[in-house]
Amino acid sequence: MDSSIETYKIAVPDSSLQRLKQKLELTDLPNEIEGSGWKYGVPLSDIKRLKGHWETKFDWRAQEWKLNELPQFRTKVTVDGFEPINIHFVHQKSGLSSAIPLLFVHGWPGSFIEAMKIIPLLRGGNGKPGFDVVAPSLPNYAFSDGVSKPGFALSQYAETCHKLMLKLGYNQYVTQGGDWGFFITRTLAQLYPKHCKACHVNLIFASPPKWTESNPEPEYSAREKAALGRGQDWQAGDGRG
Repeated sequence: MDSSIETYKIAVPDSSLQRLKQKLELTDLPNEIEGSGWKYGVPLSDIKRLKGHWETKFDWRAQEWKLNELPQFRTKVTVDGFEPINIHFVHQKSGLSSAIPLLFVHGWPGSFIEAMKIIPLLRGGNGKPGFDVVAPSLPNYAFSDGVSKPGFALSQYAETCHKLMLKLGYNQYVTQGGDWGFFITRTLAQLYPKHCKACHVNLIFASPPKWTESNPEPEYSAREKAALGRGQDWQAGDGRG
């Protein structure tokens, strides 16, 4: 392994946990309009329930221990025009000589934790393909450095991920991306087509075609109309998705 790649363990200081508890204890909760439900945001009853859980039930140390079961690392990546960035990432090797390098890029708001459940399923063996999974915390997320200079956009995020894969010795790889990760992995494929051999996405961002007299809008089934209606509700931002 590159000597500049260091192992990493999550260790949030007690002082930070205590400060979080104090903030929760000092929270001034708002009033709400009776019977409004979700119309104007999260109901007060749900806010109180969540606040109480974080105050008295949530055990960060247990979660930290579980997260630290993942093989985590940090290394510096230099993006053109920016200072070197410390990037945190999970790197789970399958152990198979035929393993396929897989770059897993999380969404927003999200983190490397999105890959936790799927990583054990990608080891392969017994006739199944194996993957070496690399799941970085993007710059400005989780345990990676933030960027304090303007102009860090899609191409810079893609460059970060690409250079991380090269640093790990993966000259060719495949990607998985959803939400923000969808845009980043698609940009990565466009910028580095000789290296990015395939993309898997769990978000499709597309607009309907322009209907014309020669290409009229089709008749939709009841099922299709219901699906289109859900999509329109989501885009209208009714707060429920």
